[in-house]
Amino acid sequence: MVRAALAGALVLLAACDQLTGGNEAERPAAAQDFPRADRPVAPIVSTRWSSEEARDRVNEADDIMGRADVRPGMTVADLGAGEGYYTVRLADRVGAKGRVLAEDILPEVIEALSRRITREKWDNVSVKLGAPEDPRLPRDSFDRIFMIHMYHEISEPYAFLWHLSPALRKDGELIVVDADRPTDQHGTPPRLLACELAAMGFRMEELVPKPTAGGYFARFRRVAARPDPASIVPCALNDGKG
Repeated sequence: MVRAALAGALVLLAACDQLTGGNEAERPAAAQDFPRADRPVAPIVSTRWSSEEARDRVNEADDIMGRADVRPGMTVADLGAGEGYYTVRLADRVGAKGRVLAEDILPEVIEALSRRITREKWDNVSVKLGAPEDPRLPRDSFDRIFMIHMYHEISEPYAFLWHLSPALRKDGELIVVDADRPTDQHGTPPRLLACELAAMGFRMEELVPKPTAGGYFARFRRVAARPDPASIVPCALNDGKG
């Protein structure tokens, strides 16, 4: 999610470094075998894309979960969970026999979300701290992995997707909701998204405009094995235009 300025000036300075290419030695060790994204990375600036009340008025979560075919008993990951708008609604949808893993990369966000999950007694939800280059998900565990208004903030998309891939079950799907605008304007052009995921062995199965969710809904399946990191050719920024 477009998340809170909890990291203040340090986050903004880091984002500037990402926009200009940064220092290779400062990249996380788990990302150094992978190419950098050939496009800007948006800074994390807020914990929420919009208020929960406003999103519910347009039936956002129910619409997206229905399109993603989330059913009772499923195991789902909510990456970039922020304040937990989708987390708690996914938990309600999958029910007591299902599970939701909510993840974010900011410790302050995870602490606040953990308090919410405890306070509201969502017993089928686990909360975990992830990393920009690796969501640290258990293998072969998820029927759906959601990334809602956060893909443009992933600073190491090739490393991140490479580490994410084994977490999906055989028929699992990756669900992305984002705005159709440049990544430095807190969106991801669909062609660029499809290109970056294709480089990791994912195929776009569906792309649907979702103005009530602030952009589009994209559904991906894994159709090929993960590539050798050294063989990955970054998608050019122009691939996401037009």
